[in-house]
Amino acid sequence: MNRIEELYYEAKADKWFKGFAIFCRIALAASFIPTGYVKIMGERFTGLPPNNPLGHYFDALHLTGYYYTFIGIVQIITAVLLLIPRTALLGALVYFPIIVNICVLTYATRFDGTRLVTMMVLASLFLLIWDYDRLKYILPFKQPKTDPPVLKKPLGRRLRIIFFGSSFAVLAFIIFGTFYLYEIVPGNAEDECRNQCAGSKNPAACQIFCDCIYKQGHSLDSCLAAFDRAKDIHKSDAK
Repeated sequence: MNRIEELYYEAKADKWFKGFAIFCRIALAASFIPTGYVKIMGERFTGLPPNNPLGHYFDALHLTGYYYTFIGIVQIITAVLLLIPRTALLGALVYFPIIVNICVLTYATRFDGTRLVTMMVLASLFLLIWDYDRLKYILPFKQPKTDPPVLKKPLGRRLRIIFFGSSFAVLAFIIFGTFYLYEIVPGNAEDECRNQCAGSKNPAACQIFCDCIYKQGHSLDSCLAAFDRAKDIHKSDAK
């Protein structure tokens, strides 16, 4: 057995890692229960205005009828599966592709909640890795049939420091790195969009972008193109 698997089984035997796995399960389930309930009740999922790119998407999703309800039911079932220890792995397997899809959607629409959704993806991935000893037999790799090792000298505190220290570093990178991910974003409302214009390198182009999104109701791509054109005009005038 290689050293990575030895470290894995050391983590599986550690109470701190067990507690973190339980925390991830509860946190991920808690994120799906209210959102699933709203869909089952047939209510609008978000307070984002219709002209916001993501708000427009959710409005269209709301109009899909029983498909919208079906998504809510799947989310509630997934949350329940995560909360039950015997079905937690099945819940993680269902949860992961759903949250990856949501994550890609938030990045594509430049949604302000990308940080939180990214953390949810990582928490879901952790749960899958946590059950690697059960999942490895369905992976397309040859797996020798071996019993978990007898841990003679577990790393304990050192392993915790490495893992949780790395986790905090990744979270810091996500939080601060996303501030510089996009030059401009639509925000969650018109006032949020316009608030960024004061600190923008080209406030006039920023205002044109916000008008394009919230006043004219154009798509995100077309408004980004208008923003780029406005920047080019400003550069030409500056020369």
